[in-house]
Amino acid sequence: MRPEQRGAHRPILLCSALVLAVAGWAFQASPQEPLAAETGTQEAAIDAEGVEAVDAEEEHAALFLENRFPSATTCATCHPDHYRAWSVSPHAYAQMSPVFNAMQGTILKLTNGTNGDFCIRCHTPVGMNLGEPVFISNMDRHPTSREGVTCIVCHRVNKAYGKLSGRLAIVEGDLFEPVYGPTGDEELARVIESSDYRVNAERGKAGRAIHAKAEKFFQIDTSGFCATCHDVNLVNGFRLEEAFSEFKNSPAAKEGISCQDCHMATEPGKVSPYAQAPAAVIGGKPTVVRKRTNHMFIGPDHSVIHPGIFPHNTQASELATIREWLTFDWRAGWGSDAFEDSIPSDFAFPDRWGSADDRYDARDILDQNLELLAEANRDRLRVLQAGYQLGELIVERASSRGIAFKVEVKNATNGHGVPTGFDAERLVWLQVEVKDSEGTTVFESGDLDPNGDVRDLHSLYVHNGELPLDRSLFSLQAKFLTRMVRGGEREQVLAVNYSPDPLPFLRPSTSSTILTGRPRGARKHKQNIEPLGHRWAKYRIDKAALTGKGPYIARVRIIAGMIPINLIHEIKEVGFDYGMSAREVAERIVDGHLVLWETDLKIEAP
Repeated sequence: MRPEQRGAHRPILLCSALVLAVAGWAFQASPQEPLAAETGTQEAAIDAEGVEAVDAEEEHAALFLENRFPSATTCATCHPDHYRAWSVSPHAYAQMSPVFNAMQGTILKLTNGTNGDFCIRCHTPVGMNLGEPVFISNMDRHPTSREGVTCIVCHRVNKAYGKLSGRLAIVEGDLFEPVYGPTGDEELARVIESSDYRVNAERGKAGRAIHAKAEKFFQIDTSGFCATCHDVNLVNGFRLEEAFSEFKNSPAAKEGISCQDCHMATEPGKVSPYAQAPAAVIGGKPTVVRKRTNHMFIGPDHSVIHPGIFPHNTQASELATIREWLTFDWRAGWGSDAFEDSIPSDFAFPDRWGSADDRYDARDILDQNLELLAEANRDRLRVLQAGYQLGELIVERASSRGIAFKVEVKNATNGHGVPTGFDAERLVWLQVEVKDSEGTTVFESGDLDPNGDVRDLHSLYVHNGELPLDRSLFSLQAKFLTRMVRGGEREQVLAVNYSPDPLPFLRPSTSSTILTGRPRGARKHKQNIEPLGHRWAKYRIDKAALTGKGPYIARVRIIAGMIPINLIHEIKEVGFDYGMSAREVAERIVDGHLVLWETDLKIEAP
């Protein structure tokens, strides 16, 4: 965040295209200033006599919203396992991501607001159903809104909307209203009728509150249900994401395999058995054992924010607000014995964390969240390894005239290409380093510049002439190509607005994209690997680089990154939520890079 953006939190509400066009609009979230708006209710204010003055009108408004769109924390009471898995999922992170919020804010700014809620309506359907501003800090959104793709986003939908990029009308209602799932309400009816569970399906009566009905929705366990958000087509005809389209044309679809069979079963990214477990635990008593899907939905994304605010945690939200959590220095070890036993007597804590008991309570919650993040990261590695694999490594030439070898990269899944979805921002590449027998590096490709980018055309260091272009780079990241005024194309990190476009508005195409095969202004050059396909990466080392001290060892790694760092550069002007700087976001993204596979190739050469 730029120096002028730091300081008091003054969120800019985007009420019109005119406001969106104003230069310098940004998040100005300061973790040092707790604000009541964060929880969606007016927090208790302490008057001069120390008496809590509660704004009843705001409290009633919050209750009304909960009655319209119940929070996942409500569901967690009877579905703790579902909640735990979901709480760390990409669905739960969808709206919490500072990268997403800055990216959609940048697109709004570049299009003078004409992009509207196109991006965000997939990331917080509840927020858009509530009519929240498109661009504000998550700390000022309603708690259910910042839960992103929360429970009711799937289980309060009763119509097949098709590929509408997240334009969903969530069925409103409190906990007692029906929910929609794959099985109907046979088990729910048994629980309601049984005296063992002591539940109540009617408002105003005693007992544990429960849904009065669970209706079977035919689409929820089909791949078509996922397509609503996982095929993204812009209004101008640009095909931004094609995960579902790739799946529909895949061998997996022909075999009757669904998205859920790989992404909600027991083995991330592979067709595997579903878990067998109770769907609910009510008052400590489980319901009958049945097929139970995994709601972690793990993928390539990972959290870069404070572990006190993600994963979602009911204890964390009860202990402190987001702004208060952001003042808790978890990396310094607050709340641990090692730290607490060694702090000087004059150490100054923020007011909220002045009590050692509160710091210990916070540390217990953080330990739970860090353990869950580590579990999710292990599954993230597993799902990526299921898609990407190294094949053969073949030496084509090895002599005093130089070395040539090639590496096979395979897509091991039959369900879609790799990468898929937002493949223009998925960084998967080969890192290759060749050393002689004395450990001297004679060749390198896939190394990172000081920002954490590979040395492609979008690296600022390459662009500024400070580092050479990596002409041997093997990358599966798709490229946005924009049409220039006199024909020809150029690569662009964000294909909006298009370089030659004089009007900063997003508008429908004026010609049929079916006839032309693509939009007029831009296209995406996909470089992913088709289902069960492969691609060869070829490398050559000139004789001038050889030291004559063979044999040479080529270390080959396939690495996956959530997004390229150059994207952070492109979106940083609107600022990042939670008071994060661009450098801080970038470093945490690089920290999340995963080495999927690593192998060595011995090259006998003089």
